[in-house]
Amino acid sequence: MTALDARDDWDLVLRRSDILAVIEARTAIEAESAELAASRRTPADLRAIRRALEGRGVHRDDIAAHVDADTAFHRAVVQAAGNPILLELFDGFTPRIRPAMIEMLRLRGTFGSNDFSGSRDHGHHVELAQAIADRDASGAAALSRAHLRSLGEAIAAPHTAHGAEAKA
Repeated sequence: MTALDARDDWDLVLRRSDILAVIEARTAIEAESAELAASRRTPADLRAIRRALEGRGVHRDDIAAHVDADTAFHRAVVQAAGNPILLELFDGFTPRIRPAMIEMLRLRGTFGSNDFSGSRDHGHHVELAQAIADRDASGAAALSRAHLRSLGEAIAAPHTAHGAEAKA
């Protein structure tokens, strides 16, 4: 290993840490928002969540478009919570979310698989939307938290840009 290799590895660690910080912030805001949305959502909120979910399902071939559609879904959930402070917090770090999430998908090298943009991931979002529709506040919070926790765990796992395990 050369000094340049070590620097590249360190840069990767720093990028992963940055993305993990974003996911921690998302969890704090989105789990609470999902719980509140299930209790407070209006029919118009539910329509907006379902439209965003549909848009999210369509954009699985382009990383940036998928991240934008995913952010729109999560923003619809936060909006449905009816808490302007949570929405302001979400909107305040949305510009930070986008590049971090795009970078995360690029680092993982699994875009389009069942990992973060495929059917399993989309199914988690369908379940969250359904819990909100069913007014299952604790279920919505748990689904949101579990989804983001699994995302953080997957990011923390050592992988190369092609999704293979990193070699020490």
